Amino acid sequence: MLYNLLYPFSNQISTLNLFRYITFRAAMAALTSFIISLLLGPFVIRKLKGLKVQEKVNKGDSLALDNLHHGKRDTPTMGGILILAAVISSTLLWADITNKFIWVVLFSTIWLGITGFIDDYLKQSRQRAKGLNPKAKFASQVTLGLILGGVFMLGFKDSLRLDLPFLKNISLDLDGLYIIFVILVIAGTSNAVNLTDGLDGLAIGIVVMVALAFSVLCYVSGNIRLSEYLLIPYIKGSGELTIFCASILGAGLGFLWFNCYPASIFMGDVGSLALGGALGTVALLIRKEFLLILVGGIFVVEALSVILQVGSFRLTKKRIFKIAPLHHHFQFLNWPENKVIVRFWIIAALLAIMTIVTLKIR
Repeated sequence: MLYNLLYPFSNQISTLNLFRYITFRAAMAALTSFIISLLLGPFVIRKLKGLKVQEKVNKGDSLALDNLHHGKRDTPTMGGILILAAVISSTLLWADITNKFIWVVLFSTIWLGITGFIDDYLKQSRQRAKGLNPKAKFASQVTLGLILGGVFMLGFKDSLRLDLPFLKNISLDLDGLYIIFVILVIAGTSNAVNLTDGLDGLAIGIVVMVALAFSVLCYVSGNIRLSEYLLIPYIKGSGELTIFCASILGAGLGFLWFNCYPASIFMGDVGSLALGGALGTVALLIRKEFLLILVGGIFVVEALSVILQVGSFRLTKKRIFKIAPLHHHFQFLNWPENKVIVRFWIIAALLAIMTIVTLKIR
């Protein structure tokens, strides 16, 4: 918004020329969303406590896990509202609001944020530990995927082909299967982040690292000179997504201030579903779906651990892990919670570095 309001006057006031640069606006977006999260955090925590919007530890999945997390009982949840408020307001403030990429990714974020809100609301108001019916949740993700797939095919022709990492000028055209692919990406990323959100600061810390890596990917994808130099697809207008990713980075760091071990607030499904879907949407828009698997490797492994555990038990009545998702398995191996969190963060940071390095490996 500031870009649209102030940049036209850059001929009269030379300082306003700063708004021309995506790097400047991305830095300011990250700072703005961080400050919003940091300043509003205490208010949101008090408000959620007052409304008794609190974590329900006894979910019935595992008595041992319930006992392990007994100390988290009554911690305020649904803090994802704070993250989304910071991300959306900062993006609208610093991004070019005429850019179609921005509106698509905001639509996706809000859609899944509402889905997560309903899920959390049912857990709180109706004392349903499982929240929204899994079929209803998946239906929401599929519907969003169908909408995005149609929008991409109509108005985002440059984003339809799948870019293959490490290969020069080679991409895949899924043709009629593209919409199904979009559904898989949206449902996969939103659910994977949701599954990872089980320890204090674990999911949001990894989201911050993924957002940082995608800030770089969006910037080079929207820069014609850098994209040509790095031999990656140039997608006109996608550079503005750098501001959105930077907003997630800042908001995530601000939220982590309160969510780090021991957490004063949890983000709930309203945060995890929305952030996962947002990152998946960004990956689709800049044709970096395969790199999303690398940079979000922790999310992928967490989701796979659940799939393998369920599949193994149904087929053989035996469990591969002590419990799934994977982070709880390490807790059952007597790793302290903060050790699990930090070690997963370290791996996520290395994956983010590797993802950026792939830009030069063609």
